[in-house]
Amino acid sequence: MNGDVQVASNIASNQKYEKTASIKIKTSEFEKDEKLLKEKSKTFNTVIQYEQSLGQKGNRQIHLLFGVNPNLFDSLYFEMKKIGVLKATEITKVDKTNEYRQLNAKKASIEKTLQSLNELKSKGGQISDFVSLNDKILEIEEKAQELGVELGNFDTENEFCTIKLSMYEGTTEINISFIHRIKVALEWSIKYFAIIAFTTLVLSLTIFVLLIIIDKLKVMNAINNKLNE
Repeated sequence: MNGDVQVASNIASNQKYEKTASIKIKTSEFEKDEKLLKEKSKTFNTVIQYEQSLGQKGNRQIHLLFGVNPNLFDSLYFEMKKIGVLKATEITKVDKTNEYRQLNAKKASIEKTLQSLNELKSKGGQISDFVSLNDKILEIEEKAQELGVELGNFDTENEFCTIKLSMYEGTTEINISFIHRIKVALEWSIKYFAIIAFTTLVLSLTIFVLLIIIDKLKVMNAINNKLNE
């Protein structure tokens, strides 16, 4: 059991990956929140790999690319999401372990080939063969150097995780709670119910009064007709 845990631990520690988070936020306090972003960057010892500012006051935007240590990635990501109003967010993690292992295997193969060529060179021989062998060694050494640079870049890329952040200036929408929505709906319902009820009452009273008047007119006409007879 302990052996399995140890193997799993070794695999995790040797894992190579690229982890990127994308955050989009909107703020009505652009300068204040831009300063806060830079302060967070210093607090978490990040490297600002890219920065672009666009637009005029009232419609500004800034795009930043932060390189952060993997151990601090989640904490910084959580802190940056609290700045302004969060509009969109995404995390992408790409496993690069196999690619890294393939590069190391290729490196080992090149080193082995180079060692064999150097051993042949030490044995001597005709000058033409020596020149041809020497050219071959230089070619292999050049490939080894290129591969070393590629591996070095690979390690550097995986030394940091990346957070892409875009902040836009503008009036932020007010979040209306569900309870507030119910309250407003009830207020409007009560208001219109009261208007309808009042209108119905006035209309009913008007009709009732008209009916009484009509009835009295009928009675008066009947009386007048009898008097005339």
